[in-house]
Amino acid sequence: MSAVPRTHDLTGRGPDAHADLRARMRASGRAVGPDGPLRRPRRTPADLVRRAFDVVVSGLALVVLAVPLALVLLVVRLESPGSPIFRQRRVGRDGREFDVLKVRTMVQGAETMGAGLAIVQGDSRITRLGRLLRRTSVDELPQFVNVLRGEMAIVGPRPTVPVQVERYDERQVERLLVRPGLTGWAQVQGRTTLSWPERIEFDRWYVAHRTLRLDARILVMTVRVVLGGAGVERDGAAWGEPPAR
Repeated sequence: MSAVPRTHDLTGRGPDAHADLRARMRASGRAVGPDGPLRRPRRTPADLVRRAFDVVVSGLALVVLAVPLALVLLVVRLESPGSPIFRQRRVGRDGREFDVLKVRTMVQGAETMGAGLAIVQGDSRITRLGRLLRRTSVDELPQFVNVLRGEMAIVGPRPTVPVQVERYDERQVERLLVRPGLTGWAQVQGRTTLSWPERIEFDRWYVAHRTLRLDARILVMTVRVVLGGAGVERDGAAWGEPPAR
């Protein structure tokens, strides 16, 4: 068996490297994904409602926020050299890759400096304006374009980079069964204060229990989290080495 699971291969179960983590999370009263495999979500009328909501909200947001967002991009460009829009390859539903869009909050070329893809507390690569944009999540607003394109949804697991997905085991890869989102169940449980394995277990729980009511609950919780502005700079390492097989 390959040490790196394929993102589209959801059959065959390898050793469960995170069974103890799920047990600890359950013992602390947190909802986590099941021990067994997740079923691929079936298409239902709720998917049409969800997509219609995504298109309407993202379209209206881009129109209403066009001028304020343009001003933010101008200030970003004046504060530090380089494009004010940051593009990064991410992995979406069923392993399909796309370019996620963000307002740049770090110096140009930050991925090749310091902690690389990881973000740490007090990261010197983050600009002064960038700290404010990250705390208020304004840097995520260009992703409404990704939503409008159908690459993302308003609610879903956050998209991550290909190099991290390559290290997923057969259970973690199940978070790719739905479109990634601007906000998700893991984000409202602790934003970036959670470890990556914890976030993924919350994402698996979301995939298993996804409903329109749950999406609405996540949106309400997201407003509270964003207004609180906590936990936006502690990302730590983006992944751990996969267990030996």
